[in-house]
Amino acid sequence: MIARLIRCLAALAILAALTAARDPILVPEVSQHEVQVRQGFTGTQLLLFGAILEPDGRRAGPDYDIVVVLKGPTEPILLREKQKIFGIWINNASTAFRSAPSFFAVASSRPIGKIVDPRTAAIYELGLDYLQLSPSGSIEPPKQAHFTQGLVEMRRRAGLYKEDPRGVTINGQVLYQARIDLPSNVQTGRYTAETFAILHGRVIASATADVEVRKQGFERWVADFSQEDSFFYGLIAVALSLSMGWLAHRIFAFI
Repeated sequence: MIARLIRCLAALAILAALTAARDPILVPEVSQHEVQVRQGFTGTQLLLFGAILEPDGRRAGPDYDIVVVLKGPTEPILLREKQKIFGIWINNASTAFRSAPSFFAVASSRPIGKIVDPRTAAIYELGLDYLQLSPSGSIEPPKQAHFTQGLVEMRRRAGLYKEDPRGVTINGQVLYQARIDLPSNVQTGRYTAETFAILHGRVIASATADVEVRKQGFERWVADFSQEDSFFYGLIAVALSLSMGWLAHRIFAFI
């Protein structure tokens, strides 16, 4: 990790010498670009770090804030609301979202409300309150807000959506780092870590780094088999279910 940080700083120095831009230079890095999900996977912690320098090579001033957003693969989702009628819980209203991120985490050097205004936060999705879920179909704004809040809260309880208003530390006005936990129930796919440098409420620099979450071992074989040979995978799943049911029946018959 130290060698990777040294390479980042060297790249920053070269870019600073070649560029005549006024905006600072921001290069992020991640402690691991691939997370392997194996049997017994209990989660892992990602370290997102980097440095920010002025174009002339000077270290950045103390007024910069850093916000890191880690977003997982997006997916369509249908959300249903249950209602209790005559003592029975039944499905009531529902709405669909076209692109809800399977994982979303935000870490910042200060609370978002003290760094940017709501409009800027909404543009860059800096926080759970500004997450753009792209609902499909026509739905009234109050109802949309209700379902959005429900989905965010549900995934927050599952550890898939999170915010840390003090999760970024800045050392020496140059180096920053943030730690974000990936739980055991994360979805596989490509994750994007986007870092924003903010000065006086304005995003002045941004950069991204990718993290690939892959299944390995038996879990990967099962996942690939279910996608490549879904028909035979379904037949085997049904056969196993019937076999386990028959076996359980025979065992309890002897007890």
